[in-house]
Amino acid sequence: MRAYGELNREELLAMKQEVEASYEEARGKGLKLDMSRGKPSKKQLDLAEGMLTVISSNEDCMAEDGLDCRNYGGPVGIPEARRFMGDIMGVPMDQVIVCGNASLTIMFDTVSRSFTHGVLGNTPWSKLDRVKFLCPVPGYDRHFGITEYFGVEMINVPMTPEGPDMDLVEKLVAGDESIKGIWCVPKYSNPQGISYSDETVRRFASLKPAAKDFRIFWDNAYCIHHLYEEAEKQDQILNIIEECEKAGNPDMVYEFASTSKVSFAGGGISAVASSKANLEEIKRHMNYQIISHDKINQLRHVKFFRDLEGVKAHMMKHAAIMRPKFETVVSVLEKELGGLGIGSWQMPKGGYFISFDAMPGCARAIVARAKEAGLVMTGAGATYPYGKDPEDSNIRIAPSLPTPEELAVAADIFVLSVKLVSLEKLLEEKA
Repeated sequence: MRAYGELNREELLAMKQEVEASYEEARGKGLKLDMSRGKPSKKQLDLAEGMLTVISSNEDCMAEDGLDCRNYGGPVGIPEARRFMGDIMGVPMDQVIVCGNASLTIMFDTVSRSFTHGVLGNTPWSKLDRVKFLCPVPGYDRHFGITEYFGVEMINVPMTPEGPDMDLVEKLVAGDESIKGIWCVPKYSNPQGISYSDETVRRFASLKPAAKDFRIFWDNAYCIHHLYEEAEKQDQILNIIEECEKAGNPDMVYEFASTSKVSFAGGGISAVASSKANLEEIKRHMNYQIISHDKINQLRHVKFFRDLEGVKAHMMKHAAIMRPKFETVVSVLEKELGGLGIGSWQMPKGGYFISFDAMPGCARAIVARAKEAGLVMTGAGATYPYGKDPEDSNIRIAPSLPTPEELAVAADIFVLSVKLVSLEKLLEEKA
């Protein structure tokens, strides 16, 4: 297939007429398809059905330290849950606090606490003239939403195949005391599926920030979300907690993880891992915030998965459901858009998303066209702070929720939308 950019105006008009006819046919079917967010499908949720009955009597409700999980107590999590989440995150259980069902809540609380009470004795951020965060882009919209909510100034940092542009990160944090943090999704990044290289992790651990209260917000959401069994061994990232300790910066990182897409999306468990000093500060805050999180749910997870090997085996079941969906989308993209010069993408080895880069200035129009034809997608611009993609190019594709049959139709609508908007732009340029 010839690249669209090589076609003359008459050829572009003829191609547009052909694509438009196919698009109108799809729009006329009145479809309602959703690729807007990384929601697990029903089949994935069904994998954890046994968790609903793994605790069946009061005798099942005792933690290994003798605590009755139905009662108050255990604010940092029951021992077996701390060990379980620690094993997933690769840290000792005494460096882990297990919380409620969402790591996003812990991240929000951590930013909030920094504003109201400061970080390890430093000036509360609310009393500072300016607070800034570095934001690798494209990135996770809910991260950016937290810092926007608190009025933080967000600075874009481009992603590379190795992770964030570390030359820029090092320069910015060393020269600006108002930069207090950076958002990171180090394994199978959202949305590109990039895993940080060893060099990137080491450079993060060795940062020399001007701000004493600078923190790396290390959201390891997809650390066990492999699409291929071999990726578990081949796509490992260094342990940021260990690397920060080696570099003499043990307090510089908060690591977050959860089972939200492992067990039940609305009923998982989450955890934060960090240094002793950071965890003590979190615990002081929790003393006023909560008596204890849902310990029965913590126990339910441990009894169901048993250990790290149990959860790894479970994740291979997820992969068996997810992998064909990703491959379907990528196959359609390659077949329909390959060689046209109007978009780029890559097949990730894990995570929940496919990142698509359209021609500059086309993303919003593509998402709007797809919606008109019955396909809801994540809003264009969502992968950038303030919802503003400077190139209006990046689109996040979330293949998890639709059935395979629905996904094939959704992918067709998407590529038709990409073609139509791209043709319109090229015709406008040649006018």
